[in-house]
Amino acid sequence: MAGGWSKYTDKVDKYCPKNYEPLPVVLEKGEGVFVWDTNGGKYIDMLSAYSALSHGHRHPDILKAMSDQCEKLTLTSRAFHNNIMGDFLEKLCNLTGFEKAMPMNTGAEAVETAMKAIRKWAYDVKGVPENKARIIAAANNFHGRTSGAISMSSKAASTTGFGPLLPCIDIVPFDDARALEAAIRPETAGFIVEPIQGEGGVIVPSDDYFPAVREICDRNNVLLCIDEIQTGLARTGRMFCFEHYGIRPDMLTLGKALGGGVYPVSAMCADDEVMDVFTAGTHGSTFGGNPLAAAVGIASLDVIEHENLAGRAAELGDYFIGRLSGFADSSIKEIRGKGLLIGMEFKVPKAHEFALKLLKRGLLAKDTNAATIRFAPPLIIDKNTLDEAIAIIANVLKN
Repeated sequence: MAGGWSKYTDKVDKYCPKNYEPLPVVLEKGEGVFVWDTNGGKYIDMLSAYSALSHGHRHPDILKAMSDQCEKLTLTSRAFHNNIMGDFLEKLCNLTGFEKAMPMNTGAEAVETAMKAIRKWAYDVKGVPENKARIIAAANNFHGRTSGAISMSSKAASTTGFGPLLPCIDIVPFDDARALEAAIRPETAGFIVEPIQGEGGVIVPSDDYFPAVREICDRNNVLLCIDEIQTGLARTGRMFCFEHYGIRPDMLTLGKALGGGVYPVSAMCADDEVMDVFTAGTHGSTFGGNPLAAAVGIASLDVIEHENLAGRAAELGDYFIGRLSGFADSSIKEIRGKGLLIGMEFKVPKAHEFALKLLKRGLLAKDTNAATIRFAPPLIIDKNTLDEAIAIIANVLKN
């Protein structure tokens, strides 16, 4: 690897399976919106770890909360109570509007929790015959890498060689309410869907899609679970992306930004009717809701609220999309997104090549598929830094 980085990457290649294809850069320092490589090269981070760094790198308030808690207690397991998990869950429930939240660690765990809740609700509440509950998912989704999550995937790269997948999963086209309704059977218990498909290429549905989905789920007694692991917590210019569509889901999965970029924290939120299906021993997590995670989660939510990151994302997102749209030429098919989750789709599959050229000019972004590059900077980014990023993008497009 160029840049004298082989002493770092060779060890990764030797000891880790090649399940990722990162850009050719080795980072060692981060501060706010910027990161530095091991040679001192400086970059604008326009990916923010897929929204996990919405607060920026090493936000001082989050680091302080983490450090203070490390001096007291980090882990108890759920075998015992701790003195901070309740405060975290109260804050999270007040923010989301749900009656309960199940604390987990990674986004994939939150999705697995949702899948288990849907199935158990089907048997305990809806009256579906045992082992017959069905879940509907949208094609082109990304809900994680676990066996349950990939069972909802339509992408061969995620599923090939990992079968048999979970049964009773039905996949319908995204942004097609009629297809959803046609797929519902008496055994259908839930529909799990992203409000914007981030990994799928920043695909934004039509404005009438989710209102129609909400009505269909209500009429058929089907739980609507919205996966906001990437879009939630101010990323799209609202606290939650589903607010753009004027609906409320029955279940909500959160992660990434909930951990403030320093610790894995996730949750599945729902009201009592759903959450009460869980009883002692039916589900859990050794690390879920641990004191360190709770302290970080509280600080992360406080920063989002106190610094009005949703408002910043809305304002700067409109500005960013407007500037990018002004660069549109014969090579660009579409600019789309909400807030500071933006996709630029090319007419030909050159997104990875484009990302490499941005890297050389000091901007970090990543292709989401062969033709689309995603821009999702930390929500703390200021207009001047955003203008620097826009100038780099314009330069690469021009040349």
